[in-house]
Amino acid sequence: MEKNDALAGIQTGWALLFVAWVVVTAATLGSLFFSEVVAVPVCELCWYQRIAMYPLVLILAIGLFPYDSRVLRYAGALAGAGWLIALFHVLVVAGIIPESVQPCVQGIPCSETHIALFGFLNIPVLSFLTFTLIGILLLYAKRMESS
Repeated sequence: MEKNDALAGIQTGWALLFVAWVVVTAATLGSLFFSEVVAVPVCELCWYQRIAMYPLVLILAIGLFPYDSRVLRYAGALAGAGWLIALFHVLVVAGIIPESVQPCVQGIPCSETHIALFGFLNIPVLSFLTFTLIGILLLYAKRMESS
């Protein structure tokens, strides 16, 4: 029975990794759409979040075929870094981070939002929610692997 449990854990881990890949791919395509098609200016913090997000498309895909749970560690590090940057960006937009420590006050300010869905879902919040979801999926996949 233990072999069946291990197989079920691997299958669940693969499915969670696949969902994380779908989420990160959609987020990557969405960010490219906003910057290249809609021509929303990209601030410095957005670039840092992209640096954490874009490689995840390839890293997670490599971990899927064949399933390699070691990818969870590397993807988790990038997702964690992106989550911290996105949290900082959300706090900048909310006005909680003072202007004196904001990284991009010249050129394209990080405190500006150009798109707000439903009045509160701006690009930094969407990025924060995406990194949060990816992190949860990766943590749950890791938990499935060890159980």
